[in-house]
Amino acid sequence: MRVEPVFFGNLSKSEGVRHLISKRDRSAPLEFSLALHTGEDPQKIGSNRSLLREYFGGKCSFVNALQVHGSHVHRVREVREHAWREFREDLQADALITDLSGVVLTILTADCVPILLYDPVHKAIGAVHAGWRGTDSRILPKTIRAMEEEYGSRPEDLIVGIGPAIGGCCYEVGPEVAERFSDYPSALSYCGEKARLDLKEINRVQTVMAGVREENLESSVICTSCEREEFFSYRAEGGCSGRFASCIMLEE
Repeated sequence: MRVEPVFFGNLSKSEGVRHLISKRDRSAPLEFSLALHTGEDPQKIGSNRSLLREYFGGKCSFVNALQVHGSHVHRVREVREHAWREFREDLQADALITDLSGVVLTILTADCVPILLYDPVHKAIGAVHAGWRGTDSRILPKTIRAMEEEYGSRPEDLIVGIGPAIGGCCYEVGPEVAERFSDYPSALSYCGEKARLDLKEINRVQTVMAGVREENLESSVICTSCEREEFFSYRAEGGCSGRFASCIMLEE
């Protein structure tokens, strides 16, 4: 990749796992969008995706689900590529977990919150897509619970990275959405009568409440709306077809 991707400090220091968050590249095809579901030229998207494969290794298998703003957590049980070379709708989920090495769990976003998880004790990983609906349905705590049930993961062992997303500085929501998050005063602010919501902060609070140690948690300060030169922002651009990827893989 010509543009240096984003890495979490806590995951970068961890052995046995590889990850990255891609960035926008104005000089690349489709500005280095990685989304097949938005109707862009699939050959150009495929060319962009091939660069990610170079980072993770030629033998890796990328798994991408159709994200539907729900709360379904899907366990990847076999090393097989899914929805990476072509668009598919048969796997619909907003969180992926696995304990298989060589599988790259992939989340695509353009304002929603991407979250990566790693259990260094039981060697398991997770990747979560959390928009306001997913956050409201507590998809991140549900993913942590699923890793506990499937792999024996303990929340206090998990290393978690909350990635770039639209921030409370820019994300205006209506009163009906703001009301859903009234229990998170640190994530709600007002500009006149308009409410602004910080989804990263809500997911941070939910992560800590689920038992993850604060010292194991890293939350990006990047607002995709403010930093749209480097990240796609659906809200700031009045709708866009570009998406950046947040990926995580267990090494052999």
